[in-house]
Amino acid sequence: MSEPVAKTSSGRFFEDFRLGETIVHATPRTIRAGDASLYSALYGPRFAVQSSDAFARAIGYAEAPIDDLLVFHIVFGKTVPDISLNAVANLGYADGRFLRPVYAGDTLSTTSEVIGLKQTSAGDAGIVYVRSIGRNQNAEIVLSYARWVLVRKRRPGTPAHAEQVPELAGAVPPEELGQGCPPLATAFYDDALAGSAFRWGDYAVGEKIDHVDGATVEEAEHQIATRLYQNTAKVHFDAYSARETRFGKRLIYGGHVISLARALSFNGLGNAFHIAAINGGRHVAPLFAGDTVFAWSEVLESAELPGRSDVGALRLRLVATKNRPCNEYPLKHDATHYDDGVILEFDYWALLPP
Repeated sequence: MSEPVAKTSSGRFFEDFRLGETIVHATPRTIRAGDASLYSALYGPRFAVQSSDAFARAIGYAEAPIDDLLVFHIVFGKTVPDISLNAVANLGYADGRFLRPVYAGDTLSTTSEVIGLKQTSAGDAGIVYVRSIGRNQNAEIVLSYARWVLVRKRRPGTPAHAEQVPELAGAVPPEELGQGCPPLATAFYDDALAGSAFRWGDYAVGEKIDHVDGATVEEAEHQIATRLYQNTAKVHFDAYSARETRFGKRLIYGGHVISLARALSFNGLGNAFHIAAINGGRHVAPLFAGDTVFAWSEVLESAELPGRSDVGALRLRLVATKNRPCNEYPLKHDATHYDDGVILEFDYWALLPP
């Protein structure tokens, strides 16, 4: 009698990945208005375009679009069971492009291509590079991004099938921005309703903004948020197993930090309503329940978009800290080492009315 086939999956390990393979991720997800409301309840973002159908329609959207980061998290969440269930750490993001607005009622599905593999010198893990694509119900690409993650080996010492480190652009060029934003009737963009008088031209390269406010992370809310995205990573949920890790407790999903910092950035960047691209991102240190998140931003670049006079782009560095206010703009104390308390460095393009 043959052995029964296992009906469950413990996820992929490093040696299970092949260069060039395409992975179709399970469970397409129809986004409902309730998902957007829960996202707002968890993070408190106040950007008017995503908050108000009336405001969004007045300037040219069909209705209030789904928050860009909610789209990112849902597309990302599909990949976790196949890519990072056995991850040691999510190392970074690059070349992220928001290519089409997403509205309540749209259905998102995700595929990923393995674009790179590199085993560690210790031989017990390896870095897996993937490009993940989120599509709507019409097979139109709404989001594309690359990420790399450190994944355990099932059998330490097993050699990689092949190794290749992909070349990824340091930043999305300004001329390739704006696809995810329809033409806007900026004459109807109301600064008072948007909550900020500062538009694209009011920001200078090199300017730093302390977003002032802090938000303490609670155990229940980060787990609700991660479940909202159907992210199944055990490190966020399994307190029993987490006792045996070097931290001894559950980790907060890194995307939770990004969304909290982005929501905090409204105070100072209230008209930066649309994330057009993610140039890069790094989770510098872990976050735990009970920690308080603060944030600050730096304007790295300002750009006009070819053929468009209705929006301008700011390239922003968003830095999040834990248990450390940002009035001194903490980042790095030398070329390679981050200041104490820094947990996120996130480089992105945002669009603002001119």
